[in-house]
Amino acid sequence: MNEIGKILVIAGLALAAFGALLWAGFGKGWLGRLPGDIHYTRGDFSFHFPIITCLLISVILTLVLWLFRR
Repeated sequence: MNEIGKILVIAGLALAAFGALLWAGFGKGWLGRLPGDIHYTRGDFSFHFPIITCLLISVILTLVLWLFRR
């Protein structure tokens, strides 16, 4: 049970650090605008699906969590 608490604290700190970086403006120009992100506009309708950005964040979080589990 002690290990779960440690993992939750580390995950919370990592999430807070990531949020602070985004709040400070890191990634403001490229986050959500990577090649492969889908943006469709027709008339007054606009649809944006940042699929590559989601995949990149998923890979980064997977690597970070994998390193913490080692």
